[in-house]
Amino acid sequence: MKVGIKKFDVEMELKNKGIELEVRGNDNTFLGDLRIGKATIEWCQGKTRAGNGKQKTWDELIEFFNAE
Repeated sequence: MKVGIKKFDVEMELKNKGIELEVRGNDNTFLGDLRIGKATIEWCQGKTRAGNGKQKTWDELIEFFNAE
C-alpha cells in the first residue's frame, strides 16, 4: 500500500476540514481517499466524492478496533 497526504494544510490539531489521505495499491493504482475529521472518518472508494463515502464516528471506529 502507498498512502500519501493529498493536502498538508492543517495544524497539529485537526480542524473542521480535517486531513485527506490518498491510498494507492503497490502497483500505484488509485484505491480511494481516507478523510479524517474531528467527528468522523470517511472512506471514499475509487472516485467517490467526499460526503458520499462510508462514514464512521470516532466512537464506532474505536469500538471496531477494541472488539476482538
